[in-house]
Amino acid sequence: MELLIQADAQSRAQPRSRTTQPIVTGASVLAITYKDGVMMISDTLASYGSMARYKSVQRIAKVNDGAIVGASGEFSDFQYIKDLLEDLTDEEFDMDDGCEMSPSQIHSYLSRVMYNRRTKVNPLYNQLVIGGYDAKKKTGYLGAVDMYGSTFKENIVATGYGMYMALPLLRKSHSPDMEEKDARALLEKCMTVLFYRDCRTINKYNIAKVTASGVEIAKPYSLPTKWDFKRFVNPHLKE
Repeated sequence: MELLIQADAQSRAQPRSRTTQPIVTGASVLAITYKDGVMMISDTLASYGSMARYKSVQRIAKVNDGAIVGASGEFSDFQYIKDLLEDLTDEEFDMDDGCEMSPSQIHSYLSRVMYNRRTKVNPLYNQLVIGGYDAKKKTGYLGAVDMYGSTFKENIVATGYGMYMALPLLRKSHSPDMEEKDARALLEKCMTVLFYRDCRTINKYNIAKVTASGVEIAKPYSLPTKWDFKRFVNPHLKE
């Protein structure tokens, strides 16, 4: 017991420290609106530095029957955020007044959480994507928040390396009134490109959708790949 007291006293005597860089991280999250709501996809890898350490991690979480949250960045920080959201939904359940947080309210709440931690110089190292279905407007809702609390609402959202490789493809092919099968095909195409180009991803994905019927997060699955492109075989090829 005395040793524990001494150790505690020594730790208190040290300067207060903060996380300066993420350790176990997830890569890109992609999301788009479509005719019936919102669709989101992410791979299941959490990297420990450059090591593909955890290969079955789900980085898309259900908040309630009308909203989901996906995250890039530090996975333990995302777990903390999920705990905060679970506390809110538990409080709503206890109130039993028939009210439920809308996607826009969740978006606003998370922006305040991220900004609050940033002002304490102890940020949560995440890029968050909030997707949901607005029952009043009968349309999908899609927004994003970064680690500084900066926030925006858009019809297409990408995080991580997907901001550079996937966003141009999404902009080129996306349409707000596209069918579900077309939305899924577009997201899978972008994730395949990221698998070819991003060394922090894996060919195993979770895809989720939010519609008027509720939230559906599919089990992990893989996509077909092709590695015999001429430029893959010989990058110095001149045509």
